[in-house]
Amino acid sequence: MADATVAMPAAGAAAPRRKSSEGAGAAPWLLASPALLLFIGLLLVPLLLTVLLSFHAFDGARGVLPDTTWRNYVEVFSDGYYHEIFLRTGGLALGVTLLCIVFGVPETLILARMKSPWRALFLIVILGPLLISVVVRTLGWAILFGNNGLINSSLMSLGITSEPVRLMFSMTGVAIALTHVLIPFMVISVWANLQKLDPQVENAGLSLGASPLKVFWRVMLPQLLPGILSGGIIVFALSASAFATPALLGGRKLKVVATAAYDEFLNTLNWPLGATIAMLLLLANVVIILGANRWVERRFSQVFDA
Repeated sequence: MADATVAMPAAGAAAPRRKSSEGAGAAPWLLASPALLLFIGLLLVPLLLTVLLSFHAFDGARGVLPDTTWRNYVEVFSDGYYHEIFLRTGGLALGVTLLCIVFGVPETLILARMKSPWRALFLIVILGPLLISVVVRTLGWAILFGNNGLINSSLMSLGITSEPVRLMFSMTGVAIALTHVLIPFMVISVWANLQKLDPQVENAGLSLGASPLKVFWRVMLPQLLPGILSGGIIVFALSASAFATPALLGGRKLKVVATAAYDEFLNTLNWPLGATIAMLLLLANVVIILGANRWVERRFSQVFDA
């Protein structure tokens, strides 16, 4: 009888403990629910509406029709005009990503070796393009790229060229301007990865007789691959979907996917076709990024599993 009376309070104490554990399990969801609702309302719902809009028919006299059709997707896939635009956008994004890797990785390594206060000063200089409006920054590049701009004036005064180099309304000018604004994302990604590395690993390679170039290629670069991959994903996605810089520096003839979608939405008012172009750009971005991510992780599995 005494045993029974002793056991009863223990059983009663289990219920509040169970309730507290259930409450603790629900707490993360309750805390995340405002951000989750905001994410659903501002991203997923507009994205779903864009997908539905892409399947609507369009008539020049009556506008968007309630009829559903695959004609917009068939038009994009069968028209060589859109093939050229998508290929140009992919080539531009790939070129900007490679330029950001080539310049961003050495820039990060140099930055990591600087002492205070120079490191903080140069970090502000690197992040400076992100602090300026994209329109103001692009118009600044337009002034530099002009026939009478600083770049062409310097080249002709030094005797390097006899006539102005065509930088405005060209892929070269657009790629330079996008690299300038997107290289901070590569630097930040590689910098975050660099902070996890042991600096003694590099010193060990040098002490064993390897040259600095060989130590970088065989020791440092493989360990920086996760940061390079994450930075490459960010740069590729942003450059593939960039609008203001290609529109202002590329002009009307040098179209990319973002400017083509803009024209369909606001010039021809063919919203279903514009939504189709936008959804195909998103799908292409996701497929390319996931495919590249999977290939790099398989190719350098030892680095990513470490």
